[in-house]
Amino acid sequence: MKFGKELQTQQVPEWQEAYMNYNLLKKLLKDVIHLKRQQPQEHWGAGRPKPGMFDAGLTRRVSLYRAFSGLTGRGGGDAESRSDDEEEKAILVSEVQEDGTAGGRYQTMFLRSAAEGGEVELLFFKTLDDELNKVVGFYRGKVGETMKEADELSRQMDALIALRLKVDNPLLSHSITDSHFTNDRRPGRVHMDVIQEVEMSEQDGAEGESESGKSRKPKKGKESKGRSGGFRPGSLEVLDHVKINLVPENPVSTLKGMVLDSKPDLSYNKGELRKAEQLMKLAFVEFHKSLRLLKSYSFLNILAFSKIMKKYDKITSRNAAKDYMEMVEKSYLGSSDEISKLMERVEATFIKHFSNGNRRKGMKTLRPTAKRERHRVTWFSGAFTGFSMALVFGIVTAIQARNLLNSPGRAKYMDNIFPLYSLFGYIVLHMLMLSANIYFWRRCRVNYSFIFGFKHGVDIGYREVLLLSSALSVLTLAGVLANLDMEMDPTTKDYGKFTELVPLGLLMLVAFATFCPFNILYRPIRFFIFTCVFHCICAPLYKVTLGDFFLADQLTSQVQALRSLEFYVCYYGWGDFIRRSNSCRESEVYKMFYFIVPALPYWWRFAQCIRRLVEEKDKMHFYNGLKYLSTIAALVMRTGQDLNRDVKGWFAMAAISSAVATVLNTYWDIVIDWGLLRRNSRNPWLRDKLLVSKKSIYFVAMVVNVFLRLAWMQSVLGFTQAPFIHRTALTALVACLEIIRRGIWNFFRLENEHLNNVGKYRAFKAVPLPFYYEQGKEV
Repeated sequence: MKFGKELQTQQVPEWQEAYMNYNLLKKLLKDVIHLKRQQPQEHWGAGRPKPGMFDAGLTRRVSLYRAFSGLTGRGGGDAESRSDDEEEKAILVSEVQEDGTAGGRYQTMFLRSAAEGGEVELLFFKTLDDELNKVVGFYRGKVGETMKEADELSRQMDALIALRLKVDNPLLSHSITDSHFTNDRRPGRVHMDVIQEVEMSEQDGAEGESESGKSRKPKKGKESKGRSGGFRPGSLEVLDHVKINLVPENPVSTLKGMVLDSKPDLSYNKGELRKAEQLMKLAFVEFHKSLRLLKSYSFLNILAFSKIMKKYDKITSRNAAKDYMEMVEKSYLGSSDEISKLMERVEATFIKHFSNGNRRKGMKTLRPTAKRERHRVTWFSGAFTGFSMALVFGIVTAIQARNLLNSPGRAKYMDNIFPLYSLFGYIVLHMLMLSANIYFWRRCRVNYSFIFGFKHGVDIGYREVLLLSSALSVLTLAGVLANLDMEMDPTTKDYGKFTELVPLGLLMLVAFATFCPFNILYRPIRFFIFTCVFHCICAPLYKVTLGDFFLADQLTSQVQALRSLEFYVCYYGWGDFIRRSNSCRESEVYKMFYFIVPALPYWWRFAQCIRRLVEEKDKMHFYNGLKYLSTIAALVMRTGQDLNRDVKGWFAMAAISSAVATVLNTYWDIVIDWGLLRRNSRNPWLRDKLLVSKKSIYFVAMVVNVFLRLAWMQSVLGFTQAPFIHRTALTALVACLEIIRRGIWNFFRLENEHLNNVGKYRAFKAVPLPFYYEQGKEV
């Protein structure tokens, strides 16, 4: 793999604008090559070297005729060699100090600008300096932010150690005085007491042993320090200045927080200690991840500068790489070791306090191994896909051979059995769209794992989603094939109970696989989805994350699936499956839930918007909530029209409310969620930054979104029957179009979220810390 592609694959996606622009500099070097190929025809005259001597071999051939300076460097050989090197110098590199800045800017003077093609090389070095200054400035700023975070983590550790001491050893805590505590709080200093204690004990151990392994007498003045460094308990005085800062994790705690409207005080119980330890452990893991990203950023950029300078020397036969790389190594990017030292201290602290001294366990948590791709997942996905195609062929053959489309039981099958299996069809289609989303997210380097908040190694790939969807399609199609007998028993006038129970058995099997507590079938992902669903149901009593409202948006596109679940209850709960008929629409209870069930996802989104409006004070969440209220009104009116087709008033109300909801939702999709239709952007009517190279795809997606949004108007305008398709099948087709629209929406919605993270250089999560220091009372 070429280095340019390797750099692109290894860089942090959210920091891609801050990396050295290797492709731009490579393009400038191609201009140098192109110019040098044209120069012999225009500039080379008689008596000058031939154009072929302007390659890398020129230096070697000329050096054959230089004076020999000797093997040991005696005499005047060194001085002569230095003078030759000075004559061959192509650049002079210097650092220019600027007022009010932490560091100076690096500037390169090109000494061969008067030569042929010197203007292009001068532009190359100017661009190279700009890239170096950009990289150094970004790295310096991130290191400064990291040091502030380390300082805050240190203060949090002081409070955690004191809380541990207070909870675990209440009797010992009363006997500890403040003389055991050293209070160093100088600005910018990383004062992790635990780290100092670890380093102190290691130094004392090293000083207490000689190289031969024999113990030696400690130096004068070191004995007391070594003894006091053996155990240095934390100060309980810290607890007088902090309050607990736990995020409400259940509806009860949320309601209490709304009533009290203040930070709760510490009660020194084991529950608070356990929660604080969990948050601190997560904070250390994320902080260590940020350190690794910064270290990788420094390494990749230094390597990129080295690679591009080697290419320059190879093309121009100059020796400029050594001088320039010396400046890069001396810069803050190459000489700073704060990150490496801080990483060692964080690892020592984490192993000691969160892994019980077990280094292997601690490092496994801090540095999780990469997830391995399994070939059997691809194999089974292909196998199940083949089985599905074979079953589809078998179903079509059975229908044509037995002329089932003209069977008297066709209407009963479409009214009773088809809605039962359509539920699984909606799920399979949604999973296929999600698999395609994940595939294109990866191709466009959208960091969906970070956006959704997946733990390392827990995220699921498109192969795994395709495996689950293909397996479910095999089970569904096999059940459909078993239910194709539409004729009743001529003797009993009843349908076979076993075949009628196949959809229910399939639903129970899928439910068991979904809620299985064992660590199979991607349990972490299933539990993540359960958590998001529970948060949606309890909205607005939980803090809204992107995963919560993203899942709620998916549920708004599964209205017919929710109605199919309601039909399951009616069809099997009331015993209608024995006669393959249903009286659901005659029940007032069914009609009431027929209104309520489809509106639930939109209500959850409305409640989430209200929660975010209260927390973030952003009026856009209020407008978003109004959009979902308009959709609920349109859904209720359309449902009323569907159940009361003889009443003319329902049609007008359904048409008006649906038109308003369609316009609002379409505008919000394209302008707010996708960030498109920007009139003054670099890409007219699109965004300034795009991940898809072909701009026409965005315009096609906007047009398709509008047409698919209008698809639900068919139920309002009365296009619910057609001579070539059953009304139930047409409703399922429209529901599938909505799922496809949601799949398209998913890609551009997450692309916009990713670009927002790129614009703000957000590459890791901000973990809420457990303790809150009262302002003006910090210790």
